[in-house]
Amino acid sequence: MRTPSQRCILVTGATSGLGRALAHQLAKSGSRVLIHGRSAELAEETRAEIAAATGSDRLDVVLADLAELRQVERLANDVQLRCDRLDVLVNNAGIGSGPPGGRREESPDGIELRFAVNYLAGYHLTHLLQPLLLASAPARVVNVASAGQHPIDFDDPMMTENYIGARAYAQSKLAQIMFTFDLAEELRGHGVTVNALHPATYMNTAMVREAGVSPLGTIAEGVEATMRLVADPGLDEVTGEYFHVTRACRALEQAYDEQGRTRLRELSGKLIEQARG
Repeated sequence: MRTPSQRCILVTGATSGLGRALAHQLAKSGSRVLIHGRSAELAEETRAEIAAATGSDRLDVVLADLAELRQVERLANDVQLRCDRLDVLVNNAGIGSGPPGGRREESPDGIELRFAVNYLAGYHLTHLLQPLLLASAPARVVNVASAGQHPIDFDDPMMTENYIGARAYAQSKLAQIMFTFDLAEELRGHGVTVNALHPATYMNTAMVREAGVSPLGTIAEGVEATMRLVADPGLDEVTGEYFHVTRACRALEQAYDEQGRTRLRELSGKLIEQARG
């Protein structure tokens, strides 16, 4: 990969938790960082805080609510207008399982909300930015997934019946890993690696606290594990892997089912087309 000062990196969900800390570390290393958020005020506050702490003047704010696919498309367009290269895309933005006993929610496009934000937004954004990533090769895609995984029920992927927030979250994270494996195969030999990771267990984030879970891991641990996939030169040729923190690990079995991954691709394409109207 290029030196840190030569890199342009997009971090989604960069205004809080792991994403914010990761953006800080990347700015400290000298990289140009695109700070993504939903709120213009919070994103600018994040940019100003990181700039003051690191002295970096290579920080840009990009805005989108990833629950809405049209905004995902605007985000991709914004990135391509601002940048002539993209060395790393970190799909970090996500929402947790919600409070225990929480109700099922839908995105503005009528898609189960956790599936929409945690998986489909990153799937769509990555494909839209794929030409820029290929033109910037060597480049990397890092998908921040989770050890919490659940098989997708393709008879009811939107969980219209028997909804459980923890299962919706875990299903969306498995979908993210399935996408990782698919895209890694598609881009193998083209200079773009694609990997996923579980960064740390129950980091002290708003997502974990909302779920009523006592934090175990730290955000610093998550940053270290994610930075490894972003920047470690020893991983230049590593692609199509799922890491539990820093250890290559086997995901849930459905992730290796080619038929299941085909069904997920077909479902994703259908949902995107429906959202476009």
